[in-house]
Amino acid sequence: MHSFTEENYLKTIYALALRQEGDVSTNALAEVTATKAASVTDMLRKLADKELIHYKKYQGVRLTEEGERQALRIIRRHRLWEVFLVDKLGFGWDAVHDIAEELEHIRSDELTSRLDAFLNHPQFDPHGDPIPTQAGQMPATEYRKLSEVSVGESVRLMGVLEHSTAFLQHLDRCQLTLGCAVSMGEINPFDRSIRIVSESGQPIFVSHEVARNLLVE
Repeated sequence: MHSFTEENYLKTIYALALRQEGDVSTNALAEVTATKAASVTDMLRKLADKELIHYKKYQGVRLTEEGERQALRIIRRHRLWEVFLVDKLGFGWDAVHDIAEELEHIRSDELTSRLDAFLNHPQFDPHGDPIPTQAGQMPATEYRKLSEVSVGESVRLMGVLEHSTAFLQHLDRCQLTLGCAVSMGEINPFDRSIRIVSESGQPIFVSHEVARNLLVE
């Protein structure tokens, strides 16, 4: 049995490891968790004692096989709850992350299995993130960032990297939803902002910051 804080650390280490090569630094964890480096170090020692991470001071951290298994279980619960909140309770995709952060700590495997079956075994959450399987495997995706797409290409919006309420509400105002098709119009050489065109022919202007947080195929 692990504490909520320990589970959150496992999930955070897993997420940070996906974005970089090599071990995750203590400073990166401190920044993401908004925690002092000394407190992060104390937690890492606890997780290492439980054989959930490989940790050496000043050398960073990585999950053990068991640590990764636990992280994926937490992520699976979180993303299933997000699907439930959006599809069954009518929450907006911008309002479910914090609620799912609480629900993910309900550790009943039976509840998770029944929730998965009730939702007809979804493969993706409302933000386009893949849902780990019951066997603990993370489905692979081959998406690009919109900021990497060339002028003239047509793509479909499949996911987001930023889950903040402000960002998702901004996408709603721009009428950018998962599954929508857009074509690359032009890229402003000054600030790298992008003009994209929707299926209806409506031009939409997005900043480089927005574009690099949109996943497309």
